[in-house]
Amino acid sequence: MERPVTEADLAFEHVPETDQSFENALAKARAGERLTVDDAIELLTTGSDSDGIDRARKELVLEAADRRRAEVVGEEVTFVANLNNNVTTACNVGCLFCNFKDAAHTFERGADVETAGFTKTPAESREAVAGAVDRGIYEVTSVSGLHPAFALDEEHLEILDAHPNPKEVNYKPPERYATAPGTYAEQLSAMSVDGVHVHSMTPEEGYHARRGTDWSYEEVYSRLKDAGLDTVPGTAAEILVDEVRDVICPGKITTDGWLEAMTAAANVGLGLTATIMYGHVENEAHRAMHLKRVRDLQERVNGAITEFVPLSFVHQNTPLFEHDVVTGGASTDEDELMIAVSRLFLDNVEHIQSSWVKYGDEQGLKMLNCGADDFMGTILSEEITKRAGGGYGEFRSVGEYVEMISSIGRVPVERSTDYEMRRVIDPEHADPPLGPELGPKADGTPLLTTDERRVSADD
Repeated sequence: MERPVTEADLAFEHVPETDQSFENALAKARAGERLTVDDAIELLTTGSDSDGIDRARKELVLEAADRRRAEVVGEEVTFVANLNNNVTTACNVGCLFCNFKDAAHTFERGADVETAGFTKTPAESREAVAGAVDRGIYEVTSVSGLHPAFALDEEHLEILDAHPNPKEVNYKPPERYATAPGTYAEQLSAMSVDGVHVHSMTPEEGYHARRGTDWSYEEVYSRLKDAGLDTVPGTAAEILVDEVRDVICPGKITTDGWLEAMTAAANVGLGLTATIMYGHVENEAHRAMHLKRVRDLQERVNGAITEFVPLSFVHQNTPLFEHDVVTGGASTDEDELMIAVSRLFLDNVEHIQSSWVKYGDEQGLKMLNCGADDFMGTILSEEITKRAGGGYGEFRSVGEYVEMISSIGRVPVERSTDYEMRRVIDPEHADPPLGPELGPKADGTPLLTTDERRVSADD
């Protein structure tokens, strides 16, 4: 069943109509020619001249994308041993697609309503990451709510404390809260344990870390890098078209702001990833425009984007769904075409990721035959999708990765965040139980014991 058209769709300036034909767009894709936005629209819709997705045409697009995947990266499927350490759920930006956040005022001392969320101190973050590094992980991903007390560093705190209108810059002093998150610099420093790779500070968080100042994004990301930041996750992108952002996240960073922040992060030597969050109010024209902006960005940053991650909107428990703006998320057909067209359009991004958190194991594996070649990470903790209503669990072991990837005839490869370190695993000569081996303290021991896995599954 396709996603119903909403009133928001009908009001958009950009609609999925082109003068191109599906046949011509497919021929260009098969020939490896650089695609246009119109080409992408035709492939995403399987022909914009008719309603609905043509399943036969869809399979032709998937086939072309899978061939391109084989040409670019071969038969390997990569994964990373990582931990999600989200610092706080406190946020007051009000994005309508999100249910990770908790109202920031409920975290204040003496609040009438007890918060259901959490805030970690830098010491608590360090403890969590250190424990995971001891188990063998080598990447910590941290994406958090925009806590009003969060500031870049002590200098930024002083500037915000002196601001004549703190509300204008979404600031309240740390002492107002039962638990303060510290500064971004303190959190990053705390998470930089034993050489672990810190993947954090989205453009939205970068924006939050410079509010109330005249600092450039280069200044902000340079300070963050000095504090321990290694790479920047290109989330908060959602759809990089402002008429969509005005509907789903009017208080969030603009398209130009997101691109500016990402460019600045690359300019100071930080690696990047990029995402799209689709399947809500946008249409295929918006998705195609988003892909074009990511491809153009990759050219400006000289290939700093290591991977592109399509994220299918999880609609349950979100304001968009609860307020009847949407009645569901993307269809399976749309999911498969999004992966495939990403592979075909993004000719300068080597890796396309399939998210088992969004798609589940079975469909996630199917995406590896639609153009994707990376299968995410172990994710010792994952709150964002879970709180939005996702139902596909929070953890995958190295052994499970090897079993799943081998089951579709592909080669499992443990990799570092930047894809520079790789460990090819031969399932026929790998004795279980299996664990990571690329981390500073990884020795092949499984990340969780059997008893811990049992308790996790019960939760």
